[in-house]
Amino acid sequence: MQLTFKSPLVLLLIFFLSCAQDKNPVNTNNTHEVVVPELQIPWGIAFLPDGSILYGEKAGKLYTYKNGNKTEIAGLPEIYVRGQGGLMDILLHPDYTDNGWIYITYASSDNPDDGGNTTVMRAKLEGNTLTNQEVLYKATPDTKKGQHYGSRLAFDAQGYLYFSIGDRGERDVNPQDITRDNGKIYRIYDDGRIPEDNPFYNEPNAVKAIYSYGHRNTQGMAVHPQTGEIWTHEHGPRGGDEINIIAAGKNYGWPVISYGINYNGTSFTEFTEMDGMEQPLHYWDPSIAPSGMAFISSDKYPGWEGDLLVGSLKFEYLDKCTIENNKVVKEERLLDGLGRIRTVVQGPDGYIYVGVENVGIVKLLQK
Repeated sequence: MQLTFKSPLVLLLIFFLSCAQDKNPVNTNNTHEVVVPELQIPWGIAFLPDGSILYGEKAGKLYTYKNGNKTEIAGLPEIYVRGQGGLMDILLHPDYTDNGWIYITYASSDNPDDGGNTTVMRAKLEGNTLTNQEVLYKATPDTKKGQHYGSRLAFDAQGYLYFSIGDRGERDVNPQDITRDNGKIYRIYDDGRIPEDNPFYNEPNAVKAIYSYGHRNTQGMAVHPQTGEIWTHEHGPRGGDEINIIAAGKNYGWPVISYGINYNGTSFTEFTEMDGMEQPLHYWDPSIAPSGMAFISSDKYPGWEGDLLVGSLKFEYLDKCTIENNKVVKEERLLDGLGRIRTVVQGPDGYIYVGVENVGIVKLLQK
């Protein structure tokens, strides 16, 4: 078995690096336009065929916005708002114009006294009301812990729906156990059925919807425009935020291996590598607290095509990552200091739209 240890010197360097400020250079060849103003925590954003923007506020409200007019959407299920949980991601079905399905993740509770957990539902929008609601997946058990709901969504080219659920603050219980929810990436059909070729479908007692495991808190998910692979990023603790390419049945290591340490500066694992566990494509130290993720695949940003965009909650900028041969070879700050970046999507017009806490939804522009 191959093991890579953290030496005392490495731990000391990680401690000081984690106390340092992020050093990525600022790219000033960008500006922005506020498209939807005055939002608190815009977690999910989608674009409807009529030109409306459908977006949610984490506190449990869903709206459409068009031509300066904001309309609240009625009919949401009861949202369990606690800590990092609330109303989260929004995604349209790839064939939305034909079937009208909207996919939403949120925290729900079977009994508020027991807490809540991440839920995936689909519904249709009729006028200003959500109808035809179907819960496709509800993670268990409910817990009053406020952290690590995960909760990003993505469809691949074959029509499978992927979603993330964080470890819910139970790192030593959930992520490495495929008989339990939480700390996983899941794959289902668009109607909630579980594919029989999922990697653990035939494993006794395993959660059949699990596609990969050993994750901490995945708040970024995007489909690579050329390869079709599912790329994710996840929060580490103090340091050790990761970008990963998700593959069936793979173990991404949390918390057995990590490039991070506890928030108080102590170590929780001696290992950064181990046989049978995937290495990240890239990791950040210090942590940038990543949220939101999108590839630039349009021609709206000359010279930036193919770059990966990742929001930083901690340092309040949009991280533009230049990728070569599945490696991050350069990072630059966009929208530097604008605010905590919560979500990043490429709109149907080819422009990048960014949800910024206490600012709103902004359109990224080059100067």
